Amino acid sequence: MSDTAQRPVLVIDFGAQYAQLIARRVREADVYSEIVPSTITADEVRAKDPAAIVLSGGPSSVYEPGAPRLDEGILDLGIPTLGICYGFQVMASHFGGTVARTGRREYGSTAMSVDASGALLEGQPGAQTVWMSHGDSVSEAPEGFTVLATTADTPVAAFEDRERRMAGVQWHPEVKHSEHGQKVLESFLHGIAGLPGDWDSGNIIEEQVARIRETVGSDKVLCALSGGVDSAVAAALVHEAVGDQLVCVFVDHGLLRQDERRQVEEDYVASTGVRLVTVDARERFMQALAGVTDPEQKRKIIGREFIRVFEQAERDLAAEAASEGEPIRWLVQGTLYPDVVESGGGTGTANIKSHHNVGGLPDDLQFQLIEPLRALFKDEVRAIGRELGLPEAIVGRQPFPGPGLGIRIIGEVTEERLDTLRRADAIARAELTAAGLDDEIWQCPVVLLADVRSVGVQGDGRTYGHPIVLRPVSSEDAMTADWTRLPYDVLARISNRITNEVAEVNRVVLDVTSKPPGTIEWE
Repeated sequence: MSDTAQRPVLVIDFGAQYAQLIARRVREADVYSEIVPSTITADEVRAKDPAAIVLSGGPSSVYEPGAPRLDEGILDLGIPTLGICYGFQVMASHFGGTVARTGRREYGSTAMSVDASGALLEGQPGAQTVWMSHGDSVSEAPEGFTVLATTADTPVAAFEDRERRMAGVQWHPEVKHSEHGQKVLESFLHGIAGLPGDWDSGNIIEEQVARIRETVGSDKVLCALSGGVDSAVAAALVHEAVGDQLVCVFVDHGLLRQDERRQVEEDYVASTGVRLVTVDARERFMQALAGVTDPEQKRKIIGREFIRVFEQAERDLAAEAASEGEPIRWLVQGTLYPDVVESGGGTGTANIKSHHNVGGLPDDLQFQLIEPLRALFKDEVRAIGRELGLPEAIVGRQPFPGPGLGIRIIGEVTEERLDTLRRADAIARAELTAAGLDDEIWQCPVVLLADVRSVGVQGDGRTYGHPIVLRPVSSEDAMTADWTRLPYDVLARISNRITNEVAEVNRVVLDVTSKPPGTIEWE
C-alpha cells in the first residue's frame, strides 16, 4: 500500500446514517479511509497517525445531555479536520462558536449561496442545491474561521480556518443530492489537507498475495464458495497466492437461480484454475424444508443444513490432506469492510487473524481465518475481481441472499415452486440486462407468492395462478434503499414474458416500497 493507505483518513462516527458513505467517498478521491467510533480518544487517534479526520453527522444536538462527545484533545492534535453536519457543529462549539436550536429546520434539498469560496468551495458556483438534515444551526462562527456559505435559515452553512487546516459544512456532501458534494470532499482532502490521490484498491492484490503466501506457507486452505462476488473474489485472491493449496467447496442446496451452478463449475474454474469440490445436497435440503412456511424457521434450517454439509466436506478433505501430510489450517472468508463496521469489529489493517466462529460456523471448526477483502467496500471488491480476470457474470452479480430462492418463495419450498420462481427470475434478469439496466439497480428480487392465487384469463379459459412480485431497488449500501423507477416498456416485456412462458403465473406486480419501512427481501 502507499503511504497514504498507511496513514488513513479517519471518519469519526457520531451515529451517522451515512458514515460508511463518507468513507467510500473519501476512497473515491483516491485516499484511504477507516471508520472509528466517536468514543475514540486523542491518544488512540495519535497512535493511528491519521493523515486527516472527518467528523460525521449524527442525530443528536451538541448541547443535549447524553449527546456523543468528542475527546476535545483530538481537535488540538494539529490534524486537518473536516466537520459534516453534527461534526460541523462539534467543531464550531469546540473552537468557541455558537450552536443553537433556531426553530427552523432544513431537511432535504436546500438552496445554498456561496459568499466566500475559500479553499473548500473554490471553483464552485455561487448558487447550488445541497442536501440538509438538521434542526440546529451554527449562528456564529468561531474566531479565526471564515464564513463561506449561507442558506435562508442557516447563517453559517460552511466555514474554514486555513491556518489550522480546519473546515466544515452544515450539509451532507457525501450524498449524491448535494450537487458538488464530491468536489467539497476533494477540496478538503487534496487542497486543505494536502493529501495526494495515490490510493488504489488495485494495490491490495500485490500486498495481500505476498502476505497470504508468507503466512500460509505450505498448508492447505479451504474456502466455502457460494458463487457470489465476495467469496469468489476472496478465493481468486488466495488462489493467486497459494495455487493448488486452495480447495473450494461449493454446496448446491437446490435454492440457486438458473445457471448459477454452471457459472461456478465452468466459468469460474476456467478463469481461475481453482480446485473445486461440488457437493450436491439438493435432496437433503428439500427434505429438511418440507412443510415449513415460517421465514425464520426456513432460514435456520437452510443455515443448519449448510453447516452440516460443509462440515462433512471439511472432514473428507481434511482426511485427504492429512494422508498427504498437508493439514488444512486456514479458512477463507469473504468479509468486507461494512461487515466489520456493522459487527463492531476493529478497524485495523490486519487482514489475516485467528477466529473460531465465522459466519455461523460451529465453535469446534478450528481454523485460522484469511480475510483478504476485510478493508474493502463492495465496489472495490468488484474492481479487484475484474483485475484478477473473473467473469463479469460473477463480478457484476447483484447481491443474492445466502438462503437463496428459499426466502423468495412465500410459503413452503417445493421443487415445483422453485422451478416456477427460477424461470420467472431468469426472464426478469434477462430483460433487465437486455435493457442495459443492470448498473442502475442494486438488485431485483423476484418473489413467488406461493400461498396466494388470483383469478386470470388466458386464451378462452379461466386461470387460478400465482402472482410474481418484482422488487427492483437502488441503494448505496443496502442499509437504506428506494424502489427503482423502471421504464414502463421494460416492465411490460417482463410481465408479458412471465405470464406467457411460466404457466403457473398469471399476474405480475411491482413492489414500490422504500427501505425503511420495507426491507429489500420479503422474508
